[in-house]
Amino acid sequence: TAHLRVRVSHTGRKVFEVYRWHQGRPTRIKIGVWPDLSIEQVRKEAEKLNAGIAKGENPAEQKRTIREEMTMNELFALWMKQFAKPHRRTWLDDQRRYDNYMAAPMGKKKLSWFTADRVRSWHQRLTTQQKQRGQEGKTLSTGTANRALALLKTVFNQAAPDRPNPCRTVRAYRETSRERFLAPEELRALYIALASPETPDDFRDYILLSLYTGARRSNVLSMRWCDINLDGHLWTIPADQSKNGAIMRVPLTVPAVEILEQRRAQAASIFVFAGTGKSGHYMEPKRAWGTLLKRAGIADCRLHDLRRTAGSVMAAQGTSILVIGKALGHQNQASTAVYARLSIDPVRDAMEAASKAMLATKELPEKVVKLRKAGGE
Repeated sequence: TAHLRVRVSHTGRKVFEVYRWHQGRPTRIKIGVWPDLSIEQVRKEAEKLNAGIAKGENPAEQKRTIREEMTMNELFALWMKQFAKPHRRTWLDDQRRYDNYMAAPMGKKKLSWFTADRVRSWHQRLTTQQKQRGQEGKTLSTGTANRALALLKTVFNQAAPDRPNPCRTVRAYRETSRERFLAPEELRALYIALASPETPDDFRDYILLSLYTGARRSNVLSMRWCDINLDGHLWTIPADQSKNGAIMRVPLTVPAVEILEQRRAQAASIFVFAGTGKSGHYMEPKRAWGTLLKRAGIADCRLHDLRRTAGSVMAAQGTSILVIGKALGHQNQASTAVYARLSIDPVRDAMEAASKAMLATKELPEKVVKLRKAGGE
């Protein structure tokens, strides 16, 4: 490719650039550093720069414009202030996701740096990234990569609507719905581990209330006393805190009320689970959850699986899918579809009973009907 060259520093760093005369002056335009860019990518970029110069474009002016551009860190901060914090209950999760998966590889990049190819490459690399918190040998899931991609797409859509969104043509990984829930023997082991003196009181109560209410973990974490009617055994989740944007009323079972009454007697915060962080309430206890699972001997279980467990127990008892969906606050029946497969035993029992009733007709005594002869005899 014309005018393409590579500079090698005394440290061995290789920088690709286009070097040529422009408007009577030597001009050096940096393309990128090896191995961040492939040879093919470097050649395409050099051809694009040469074509632009041939059309009379000024690469030096373009570089100055890029230097004055907003970085992704700046764009994300703007999005958090104007869109996330005022309107998204999950903004703390968004911040954590950005810090973990996006800040380092792209935070200092100018917005013009972002292309579909670069976003696609970053999205694919996420699935090779090691998990945190001592999970050696395990890499991030495709679901985690997809959530990060969705966040980046939302930031561009809302905070930079005048720019082409580089995530638009990047395809997310295909995901299968998770069907993990605790079996009866696992529930027993969990209860034993929770009753141990090693389990902190706040954490134990959080896990039990998650089981007894089947509510989403973010709602349980931010549960407020003003939304709870202990006398009426009812927890009302406001519309602005509900995932489907509608008021959700959660009936409180006797075990749940007993836990809440004990906590209410010692409450000194507006939250049922008070915390010391920015939110003011308890934050997701992933490390404590991992420790509890080890003591209970339970593998491959997430905090969200407690919600599935509540649904699966209702299904096993023959509860209708519509009622399960209402109890869990599902917006559509598709979200409750997994429990249709779990509730097959009660359906089978009903069909068995119906079959026995039909077969029993074979044993009925024959009913004799006396026929009248013609003429009334």
